[in-house]
Amino acid sequence: MKITLLGTGSPAVETDRQSSALLLQVNGAHWLFDAGRGVNVQLLRVGLTPANLDAIFITHHHWDHIGDLGDVLIGAWHAGRSTTLHVYGPQGTQALVSVMLNQVYAREIAFTLALQAQLGNPVADIRDLVEVHDVEPGVVLAGEAAVVSAEDVDHGSVLLPQAEWPCLGYRVEAEGKVVAISGDTVPCAGLAKLARDADVLVQCCYLADAEITVLGFEFLSRHVIASAGQAGMVAAQANVKKLVLTHFRPKSAALMDSMLADVRRAYAGDVILGRDLMEIAVS
Repeated sequence: MKITLLGTGSPAVETDRQSSALLLQVNGAHWLFDAGRGVNVQLLRVGLTPANLDAIFITHHHWDHIGDLGDVLIGAWHAGRSTTLHVYGPQGTQALVSVMLNQVYAREIAFTLALQAQLGNPVADIRDLVEVHDVEPGVVLAGEAAVVSAEDVDHGSVLLPQAEWPCLGYRVEAEGKVVAISGDTVPCAGLAKLARDADVLVQCCYLADAEITVLGFEFLSRHVIASAGQAGMVAAQANVKKLVLTHFRPKSAALMDSMLADVRRAYAGDVILGRDLMEIAVS
């Protein structure tokens, strides 16, 4: 397996970090996890188009994780996609994509179908190609080559109950290895289960511990999204072999460097501070 970090930033607009997106290449397949701002451009930068994707997995419905999902779907169609593209996500993902294809892009789709028919090159309706699966914790996708499972994670359940705000992390087992993708979360039982004995844990890490000096950031690190010190504790307790940090709030180079020391207080394994377009072999 190979991980490519397509977007390692936050909702904030930055020139060097796009919003959340990760590409996992496994047994010749290309799987996209989340579709934040800039994902299509990032795919092009690694030699792919959205049409090359074999599946899309969504962790939750914050806009920095789904902001370019419609762009990916329409882009795949315009790039010649003619086979089913499966999208997996928490409850409500089916409805979300239905709105995109039947309302937001309805005129775009109608125009394209009419144009291609006029040109003598009729194409399949994208609404017949995109198959969306609302998933619950447990096995999401199982085949001879790989198994993908999901768990509920805690990304602000103190604000909205899980039924109204479902958030998932994913665990991929393939090629004798395990990759865990936290989604956005604080330490919780679901994250511990996903990360257990993983070869690589891709972990959200919004704040350096030194930033947690005001009540707002304290609330975020306690209830919404993990800090660097918390990420280190999760990795240590789960016996993770390699920890890859992503989803950084914009911060100075000094604060970025301090995150390594935060992690090291609990975790002695390999640590990577993610950058956009970074490739990580799972070995």
